[in-house]
Amino acid sequence: MMMNEALPIVIAFLLSVCFGFVFIPGILNFCKEKNIYDIPNQRKVHKTLVPRLGGLAFVPAITLSIIVAVGVMSVGFTESKIQVSLWSIAFLASLLLVYTTGVIDDLIGLNARVKFIVQVITACALPLCGLYVNNLYGFMGIHEVPYWLGFIFTVFIIVFIDNAINLIDGIDGLAAGLSILALLGFLLIFGKAQLTPYAVIVASLIGILIPYMRFNVWGKAEQNRKIFMGDSGSLTLGFILGFLFVKSAMHNPPLMSASPARFVLAYSLLIVPVFDVVRVILHRLRIRQPLFNADKNHIHHKLMRLGMTQHQALILILGLAVAYVALNLLLFPAVSITCIVLIDVATFTFIQLLLTRKAERKKMKIAT
Repeated sequence: MMMNEALPIVIAFLLSVCFGFVFIPGILNFCKEKNIYDIPNQRKVHKTLVPRLGGLAFVPAITLSIIVAVGVMSVGFTESKIQVSLWSIAFLASLLLVYTTGVIDDLIGLNARVKFIVQVITACALPLCGLYVNNLYGFMGIHEVPYWLGFIFTVFIIVFIDNAINLIDGIDGLAAGLSILALLGFLLIFGKAQLTPYAVIVASLIGILIPYMRFNVWGKAEQNRKIFMGDSGSLTLGFILGFLFVKSAMHNPPLMSASPARFVLAYSLLIVPVFDVVRVILHRLRIRQPLFNADKNHIHHKLMRLGMTQHQALILILGLAVAYVALNLLLFPAVSITCIVLIDVATFTFIQLLLTRKAERKKMKIAT
């Protein structure tokens, strides 16, 4: 990537970081004034009152950063062309709806089914406007995907990733940390493809997550410097990550030619949150518990039951996410995509069984 191509990406990132450090303290003061806090209970890890509107800063920071970056691109500092397509308009409208839904839920609360309906509607908008997964690059022997099947698959993927990020947001820094790792991978994908507008979106999102991590992980609640992203943040993050995965997987010459390696990377970036939610859903189905009810069966809960702190569990899970990306890239192309997925499922299942057994042994030891 040429220096002039990288300029708007760097500008979007730096501006978003700056906006985050301006917006988030203001949100903290607003939450304190209006008494808007996430209340501790038995299914939550935190024990003190913490504001939950951190995600409110995400879309404004991203939008303002992108506007400036687009201005840089439009005045001749870069050769990238700015094109407005139907599905890009659909993406922006859908993102705004998802974000608004999250903000409303953080402020007054929304039924889980209402949020799910919004997720499905916003996910449908993208394939209706032409953006959908049209190639599986040999997974299960499938290559090109017909529109009707790609439509269903795309909606499922976006809704599932959105919920995966939302549900794994259970300890400080986890949803944001996993998202930053995934976004760095997507930045590589779009940077290599010289799709600067998408790289700008990714860079601006990474930018806002850095100040958020500063306040979420290291902020002190007693000093009014700690904040959660809430649904306004997790739903927004999940929707954008779902969109980026679909865009990465879509075979769209001449912009993005067919690339199994790109598909493997995009899939690998989201393994930990997606696999964890699959396991939790299967567990809830097995014990006949409502799918939308929260519990303490996620991977971070298991690690903390073994005696780890939030920060220790965070580091271990982020390390696991990096390990999956490295493993899959090492295996491909010597191993087929189908085999890679099966290996990932097997190793993740083994890790979960190991954690469960260790937690049970510790519980029995304490009981005796």
